[in-house]
Amino acid sequence: MLEKRYTNRELSWLSFNARVLQEAADETVPLIERLRFLGIFSNNLDEFFKVRYATVKRIDLAGKSGKSALGGIKANKLLEEITKIVIDQQAESLKILEDIQTKLRKHKIHIIKEDEVTQNQEEFIRNFFLSKVSPALVTIILNDLPEIPMLKDSAAYLAVKMVMAEETVPNTGISKIINRSVKEKRYVLIEIPRNIERFVVLPEENGNQYIILLDDLIRHNLNMIFNIFKYESLSAHMIKITRDAELDLDSDLSKSFIEKISDSVKDRIKGDPVRFVYDKNIDQDTLTYLMDKMGIESTDSIIPGGRYHNRRDYMEFPSLGRPDLQYEVREPLPIPGLILQTSLLSGIAKKDYLLYTPYQSFAYVVKFLREAALDPKVKTIKITIYRLAKISHIASSLINAVKNGKKVTVQIELRARFDEVANIRYAEQMQEEGVKLIFGVPGLKVHCKTCVIEREEDGKLKRYGFISTGNFNESTSRVYTDYTLFTADPAILKEVNKVFDFFEINYKVNKYKHLIVSPHYTRSALYKLIQNEIDNIKEGKPAGIRLKLNSISDNGIIDKLYTASKAGVKIKLIVRGICCLIPGIEGLSENIEAISIVDKFLEHPRIFIFENGGDPKVYISSADFMTRNLDQRVEVSCPIYDEDIKKELMDTFDISWSDNVKARNHCRGMANPYRQSDGPKIRSQFALYDYYLKKIEIQE
Repeated sequence: MLEKRYTNRELSWLSFNARVLQEAADETVPLIERLRFLGIFSNNLDEFFKVRYATVKRIDLAGKSGKSALGGIKANKLLEEITKIVIDQQAESLKILEDIQTKLRKHKIHIIKEDEVTQNQEEFIRNFFLSKVSPALVTIILNDLPEIPMLKDSAAYLAVKMVMAEETVPNTGISKIINRSVKEKRYVLIEIPRNIERFVVLPEENGNQYIILLDDLIRHNLNMIFNIFKYESLSAHMIKITRDAELDLDSDLSKSFIEKISDSVKDRIKGDPVRFVYDKNIDQDTLTYLMDKMGIESTDSIIPGGRYHNRRDYMEFPSLGRPDLQYEVREPLPIPGLILQTSLLSGIAKKDYLLYTPYQSFAYVVKFLREAALDPKVKTIKITIYRLAKISHIASSLINAVKNGKKVTVQIELRARFDEVANIRYAEQMQEEGVKLIFGVPGLKVHCKTCVIEREEDGKLKRYGFISTGNFNESTSRVYTDYTLFTADPAILKEVNKVFDFFEINYKVNKYKHLIVSPHYTRSALYKLIQNEIDNIKEGKPAGIRLKLNSISDNGIIDKLYTASKAGVKIKLIVRGICCLIPGIEGLSENIEAISIVDKFLEHPRIFIFENGGDPKVYISSADFMTRNLDQRVEVSCPIYDEDIKKELMDTFDISWSDNVKARNHCRGMANPYRQSDGPKIRSQFALYDYYLKKIEIQE
């Protein structure tokens, strides 16, 4: 039956987020880092509701069961199951937060509430409120409005209830509302400003550090906000709406693609609500009033939460000058043999090099483009862009290249979810400077990570380039693990150039001898590679499959791996996130083991290793084993031909596979048990840094 072969995708994702929550609960993780994991957990959950929950809800509203697409679960039942799991996870996250705050106090760090402000802190807080907060506040009195204004997606609001005082009629001493059994109430929403730091650091006192959340700082000053009203009492509780983030593109042919994406992103703020989160201590009359006013039905996902929402802000919790409560900072290492202070192109001309961030420095990618921008012999630069850093040296290098007379072509994906605004801004900037922009292929997202340049040498054009598993983003490169291959291999780069030709001439499907390219070839190529291992095991040849992925959810690929398992092929999977494949089922997947590693860095690379009868085939890729990556996106998987790099990739996979500290087993019940194994404790991310450090020491 279907239910026994696959785990539901949405429930598997929630299981992944539970692993993030495990990190927040782990007492071996430094305290401030635990807070940041709580922020990651919350941020992940916001995106899940905007995208996945919203998709399931649309299936349900359309009157479809969605059973075949949802792992055998009806859409309405899945929505109920998601809500139940999320409520439990939210409750667990609150317990973890309370535990962390208790432990922080032992380190003389106090996160105080509005009623814990000391006399010494009063003046600082009042001045901070008057100078920074009060001018930025949006305060809406709801009673006299015919309908509630559109609440911003994922913004946090304080829902304030004002119980009005009885007014006395002048010269009579008679109360105007003396005969009323219920006193007048006014309801107000205060939007928590996003342009002010959420954690306000207060002056130290006697060696103690104090922080007050912006929400509580506002609560402390409610009397200053409402001093024109005569009230008996004020109460304030937080609420938040999450909206469907699906983009609905305009079909107006007169609009440019940038205009269509820009308009669609603006319309996203009007998306249907998919989640309403509220402080579980809110007064029932206030909750009822708000839900009625906002048109929230009992069938919507209504999540009772804690005092604070938008805990994603804990990702930016201040360091407070406390390195003892954070992970040790280890500087990215150089690539042995490839020297930043000299020409990278001259080094890459001699051999291929592999970069593994953040263990090694992303500066090599920036240096490659800066050198290409300045080198008089470089004539063209072509690159794909999916997500850029807020301040991008990649973008500035490409603009610099144009100013130096290079022909620069950028395929930029304007539909990169939640980065649309940033990508539009960069697209417009580059377009103004003369960069040639390509906006992908109709119906397909461009997710591959490639760059190729052409340099004139001895009267001919020679190509150099790089292919990566991750985005060309300086910010994420410090926390995402990813591989980048630098190469001058003419066969590979000729085919990278073909990919760029496809962007411009979509009806022409190129053939590839080396690269595996979605959407035309990846599925069939993977089936063929897996089948080769099945044939080899039957013939008594060495066989085996090792895969490192972010997600695996495509039923076709899962079935092919099940077939390989039944034939006796040993399969090792490192899958960080969604894993719809169920390992260890007798007669189906008993030869498959699957783990997930969640630790200091976000595991992001994709590696495919096929034993191939004793002559392993190794690929790095931008593609996960999800239907969208195989059939609905442009992706590139690149073979590794350099034997040293091939060994390095297999070494790094094996180090990750040996993890018995931060690895969890994927299993049917999705309980996320930590992997147990005999021998010394191996924390793979720390061991990988030591692996590359040793490479440098050997070279020296």
